Amino acid sequence: MKLLIFIITFFTNNSSENNLIIQEVNTYLNNKNITTEEILFISINKQKLYHIKLNKVLSSYYISSSKYGVGSKSGSNKTPLGLHKIKEKHGDKTPINGRMIGRIFYGEISTIYTDKTKSKTDDVTSRIFWLEGLEKGKNKGQGIDSYDRYIYIHGTSEEGMLGSPASHGCIRMSNKDVIDLYKIIEVGTLVVIL
Repeated sequence: MKLLIFIITFFTNNSSENNLIIQEVNTYLNNKNITTEEILFISINKQKLYHIKLNKVLSSYYISSSKYGVGSKSGSNKTPLGLHKIKEKHGDKTPINGRMIGRIFYGEISTIYTDKTKSKTDDVTSRIFWLEGLEKGKNKGQGIDSYDRYIYIHGTSEEGMLGSPASHGCIRMSNKDVIDLYKIIEVGTLVVIL
């Protein structure tokens, strides 16, 4: 009986949380007069990325946004807020944990830290979604442009830091998760960071 109550409570709470997430995303999109069937929502507060399709949360993943906070200024190393889209994808043939430099895999496999160890090289690993800001004056334009700032969603060697802010502006994911997401998310998919 206790197990049944736990299961019902778990699914009720999970469903309520997902409804709040969908409501937050839809409110933001409605204010911009944008409709879409599929979107990636990155919650800075929850340090999670949600894959939403047809108003349903299909999956969620722990992420790390910037340890410096949020902002769009070039050189700030902060994570930009607002509406983006996936402009490019990189890493089709990169093996899991493969380190990319300039979006190219040269053969090096990164050491993956599952504790709080900080890597010396801030590796970009496995897959890359390169984001383009869609809001002029917020994340698009001179000195604040997400694409020009090389803001990615990417794999990381610091998997033990996921769930807390730790990046230099990008959105980090576990290597397995970013590969799984890469298989199903197309170039042009909208991404909102709030």
